[in-house]
Amino acid sequence: MKTNTKSFAGKIIAGALLLLTIPGFAQTTTAAKDTAQIRPFHVNVPEAALTDLRQRIQATRWPAKETVIDRTQGVNLDQIQTLVKYWGTDYDWRKAEVKLNALPQFITKIDGLDIHFIHVRSKNPNALPIIITHGWPGSVFELLKIIGPLTDPEAYGGKASDAFDVVIPSMPGYGFSEQPKTTGWGPDRIGKAWDVLMKRLGYNHYVAQGGDWGSVIADAMGRQKLTGLLGIHVNMPATVPPNIAKVLQSGGPEPAGLTAKEKAAFKSMNYLYTKGGGYAGIMVTRPQTIGYSLTDSPVGLASFFLDKFNDWTYSGGNAQKVLTKDEILDDITLYWLTNTGASSAQLYWENNTNNFNVVEQRTREITVPVAVSVFPGEIYQAPKTWAEKAYPHLIYFHEANNGGHFAQWEQPQIFAEELRAAFKTLR
Repeated sequence: MKTNTKSFAGKIIAGALLLLTIPGFAQTTTAAKDTAQIRPFHVNVPEAALTDLRQRIQATRWPAKETVIDRTQGVNLDQIQTLVKYWGTDYDWRKAEVKLNALPQFITKIDGLDIHFIHVRSKNPNALPIIITHGWPGSVFELLKIIGPLTDPEAYGGKASDAFDVVIPSMPGYGFSEQPKTTGWGPDRIGKAWDVLMKRLGYNHYVAQGGDWGSVIADAMGRQKLTGLLGIHVNMPATVPPNIAKVLQSGGPEPAGLTAKEKAAFKSMNYLYTKGGGYAGIMVTRPQTIGYSLTDSPVGLASFFLDKFNDWTYSGGNAQKVLTKDEILDDITLYWLTNTGASSAQLYWENNTNNFNVVEQRTREITVPVAVSVFPGEIYQAPKTWAEKAYPHLIYFHEANNGGHFAQWEQPQIFAEELRAAFKTLR
């Protein structure tokens, strides 16, 4: 399909200008001072931006089909073409907007950046406040299904005393939060910003939770001796012992004396080091380079993300067995419309470490109680023996029977039950 480049560029510019009219959507270009002001936020993406997306999808130039019958070369051509065809014809972003706009959303400026967040209070006045952080290539969309079970536990098999007030922010450079203009926005700085947010909302005592980058940020908060932080829960814990990390880094053989679960964890981590970590390698070293592809090509963005959804869901390699096409595309489309392919990758460059390594994540410096849930489809299943050594104040460890890296998204009921149990003693 031929595209008139002049009219195409004009539509892109028009769409960008329209985006700037959305309250809270525009990114500030001047260094405004922080205030305690919290502004309501409503999503309403201009139709021009959606039209541009569909036109770009139609103009896709496809590579040749993979030369293998499995997924060892990446996302299969048939799978991505089927998903993208649906994306360009039947997918409806407006339904995603309805999901978001049905929830109380806000923007507030912290440390010079506008931060987008969802804040849902429970009807229970004694609810425990919790801030939950998403990861990459996820977003607030991966956390929406746990809001009901956490804020209204009685409607989902829990007790009134299990209730949480839920705060779900978009990380800087992700979703509707502002993109950093300078370096320095790593997990430590985000963790401090989250503490400011919770205090600004009036919560003097709260807990923090996270998976993927959310786990790294929760760990950082646990080290920071934040007044009022009662404890943290992570579902991608940093438990790989230093001696194991050295072997993995050097490509050495499996160490002797490992238990069966430790052997399984070593095998999974070895795969990540040798074959499964290419996505992170490019973002850690060249986020801007990969960012051009993620910014300019909808199919480039979708295939990069789908590869990880396939790998990291508890689905046998096909994310659509546990997530719907619409759910997957809600997340991908959010990245596209907010132009955050490059800015989200920059977090990897900022935190150029191994997020599973005890030493690099400094878990032994965490001073608050720690709870860990391990899911069978996670990148690796952290053994309890490693978790006990990694987290000196471990108060809860449980292996769930379903769910993967995106457990909040895949199995919201199970995940909510994990949080109820994890924080029971901290209420």
